[in-house]
Amino acid sequence: MKYLSVTEMAKKWNVSERTVRNYCAEGRVEDAFLTGKTWNIPENAVRPERQNKKNDAPRTLLDVLRFEKKSAVKGGIYHKVQIELTYNSNHIEGSRLTHDQTRYIYETNTIGVEESAVNVDDIVETVNHFRCIDMVIDHATQQLSESFIKSLHYALKNGTSDSRKDWFAVGEYKKLPNEVGGRITAAPEEVAEKLRNLLKSYNAVKEKTLEEIIAFHYEFEAIHPFQDGNGRVGRLILFMECLRNHITPFIIDEKYKLFYYRGLHEWNEQRGYLIDTCLSAQDTFKAYLDYFRISYSD
Repeated sequence: MKYLSVTEMAKKWNVSERTVRNYCAEGRVEDAFLTGKTWNIPENAVRPERQNKKNDAPRTLLDVLRFEKKSAVKGGIYHKVQIELTYNSNHIEGSRLTHDQTRYIYETNTIGVEESAVNVDDIVETVNHFRCIDMVIDHATQQLSESFIKSLHYALKNGTSDSRKDWFAVGEYKKLPNEVGGRITAAPEEVAEKLRNLLKSYNAVKEKTLEEIIAFHYEFEAIHPFQDGNGRVGRLILFMECLRNHITPFIIDEKYKLFYYRGLHEWNEQRGYLIDTCLSAQDTFKAYLDYFRISYSD
């Protein structure tokens, strides 16, 4: 199939380049995909119909997230996701920022510190994680790809002390062997092939169940493709894939990280443990949606 650029498609459809980019970002152009920052659009793609403004009210959770993000809505579900997902995912990995500090950084772009030192990396990774969530929302209708996974890692770790280490590859696969929870992971030279095979089999299933998404998460964490940041990237993918497959997403609360780790550790023997942990987290997220009066599938 031949693909056209945004410029070429704008001329073909007689619209602005910005309009074409918006169509693609909103998932309204079938089979369009990003390579880096460049949209690739099938030459036979049909121009999306102009939406009636009376029908532009958000319909799904993803619609609401995109609307609130674009409109800079404060105090809604987008605001809630930014703070809760960032705080809990970072805390699982050892961040010492409090929930209030995380919220304060998001809401004011400043940091409040009282009588204690704060790790600069914790601040940088918090700000970076906010950007990662935006990336997840922007790309939630697109098929999961190797390049997108790498771009998430780059966005998360860019500007940290790790990024200044010669042996640490930001946005690229690990160079040194590593363990997770005392368990061996894929060797550096195995990562690319293992992850590509995982993506190939995963993407072959067009509509995923929650268990299939969780299974992918386990396999991703078992490969552990990056030197650091695998857990956070993996949980961002979890959230995105739930959105893409019209499944109510969830946020693993840092209070239950031991249950989460145990679920990953025992996946091959007892899948129910991790699934139950995720279902419990999903129930909490459904309570958020009930509060904000957003519909969801059971």
